Amino acid sequence: MTSDNDRHKPALSLLPGGKCDARDFASLPLDRKLAMLHTLPARRNMELILDDPAAAALVHAFQPQELYWLVEEIGFTDAQELITLASPDQCRFFLDMELWDKETFVPDKAWEWFGHLLEMGEERIVEIIPELDHELLLLFLKQAITVGGGTGDLINDEERLFEWDHTFDELYFISYREPRHAQLVGALLDIIYRHYHDLYRELMEGVKHELFSEVEELAGQFRSGRLADLGFPDPLEAAALYAYLNPATFSPATDKGDVIPTEAEQGLPVPRKSGDSFLVRVLDGVANEGIYQELNYLVNTALVAEGAPLSDVAALQSVMERVYGCLNIALEDLSGGNEGTGREIVTGEYLKRLFQLGFSMLLDLQRQAAEVRSDNYAANKALKGLKATCPRFYRGLDPDHADGYREFRALADVQTVREFLQILAGAH
Repeated sequence: MTSDNDRHKPALSLLPGGKCDARDFASLPLDRKLAMLHTLPARRNMELILDDPAAAALVHAFQPQELYWLVEEIGFTDAQELITLASPDQCRFFLDMELWDKETFVPDKAWEWFGHLLEMGEERIVEIIPELDHELLLLFLKQAITVGGGTGDLINDEERLFEWDHTFDELYFISYREPRHAQLVGALLDIIYRHYHDLYRELMEGVKHELFSEVEELAGQFRSGRLADLGFPDPLEAAALYAYLNPATFSPATDKGDVIPTEAEQGLPVPRKSGDSFLVRVLDGVANEGIYQELNYLVNTALVAEGAPLSDVAALQSVMERVYGCLNIALEDLSGGNEGTGREIVTGEYLKRLFQLGFSMLLDLQRQAAEVRSDNYAANKALKGLKATCPRFYRGLDPDHADGYREFRALADVQTVREFLQILAGAH
């Protein structure tokens, strides 16, 4: 009899020597293909996808953020073929990630990305434009052109005598603000004018009359709403993630309710944590895919709380290490290392509160570190890591005594630092 877990495992028999033949991969059903791709390196993912006869359908099956971080890991230059296969909503997510720095629109990134979209060809642009907010298009154009004329407008002498660069309809007159981008902007406007004439007129009126700051605010609100639907919380909500919980009085709940404020089911944007940590063993023993959706939302919350660019894969990896580490510390502490107890805890208590407990244990170490001093180089390095906003573990305390820092990974790290601080405190 086949279990649910067996049905969701990739066909590992197709991986002799850790390799997967493209023909064998192409013969798999879609769900098995996706499961297998989650076990392979990013570039091998791309190779298998592009060699697949149903490459577009396979790409479209990715969550938008999952595809985005895959492309980020490969590099946008090398992943152009993947980007070309992206669906309109996936392309919109790319723009949501790339065209903004927190709440601020970034024109230079807009030039770059609208250039990428035009390289896909007119047919794809025609598919994508209806999925984009009109406000986003308007933000881009307000940076790119000046518009004169218009419906019912009497052209004044200044506009009549101005040497406009172009007009599509003898009604609106256009001058390009950046000559080096004139061809790109002109090509985009030509497609919009021919395929979406009402939108073209709306954009021309918007360039003439709308305030950039108001359009930017509205476009940012639409973007924030989409990100919330994908599991990225509001910044104010995210900021509460690092609130202190007293470890001495913490008691895990047993009645966890709904976790994610979104109707969409999300998978982790990067491969799930591998290895043999206590947390990984506990999660592997929980027969509930919702726990990984909750974990994904927790990672997203930490990313937003830290104000890290959501396009920064290195920041994502660092945050994931911290989230896994703090969860592992909290679970080991609460369960006494018993995996059955650990499974009961994660099914009854919110992962957010477990993370807060683990992080609070690090904050306690941080407070202790602030009270001790040392003239020793290595000791000072260890103290410096503990005093960081998010405390880091000094690798000189590891068995190999390497220099540098890493995230706290386990309760043993906390115990090592406690002993280290006790020794320093006793020396003074």
